[in-house]
Amino acid sequence: MSDFGESLHIDVPVELDEVKVVFSVASLTFEGDMPAVMFHAGIVVADAVAWNVQSDVVVVFHTNAGHVTLDDQTYNSNRHVATGNPYKQVITDLIAKGARFELCGATARAMGWGNADLIPGIRINRNAMARLTQLVQQGFVKISEA
Repeated sequence: MSDFGESLHIDVPVELDEVKVVFSVASLTFEGDMPAVMFHAGIVVADAVAWNVQSDVVVVFHTNAGHVTLDDQTYNSNRHVATGNPYKQVITDLIAKGARFELCGATARAMGWGNADLIPGIRINRNAMARLTQLVQQGFVKISEA
């Protein structure tokens, strides 16, 4: 019997010795009301914990998805709402579990955002294309979320 109950049998079990994943997020797709990348990054982080292996999970937001990284005030201004960033708690929870979140520097420049406009813990990289290239060359598996 699997962890999923008797109605689901896993035919291809997977267990890794190491997890090095970078998510490239240029635009958002959703699982219900949650950006799919948050759900997917959470699965990767949880699997690494279950396997008791070293993990390095990086999520790089760029282009039309950059607003996900914004603090409440900047999010409200950018999105013309008064709700605050609805993704902030999920991001901070994943950061607390060891995931790293980054914003593309080219996107930040184009939008007029600085480091102080971001959720604490999110870093700005040179640009998404250079950063993704760097991480892939370091052995990360690139997953594109669009």
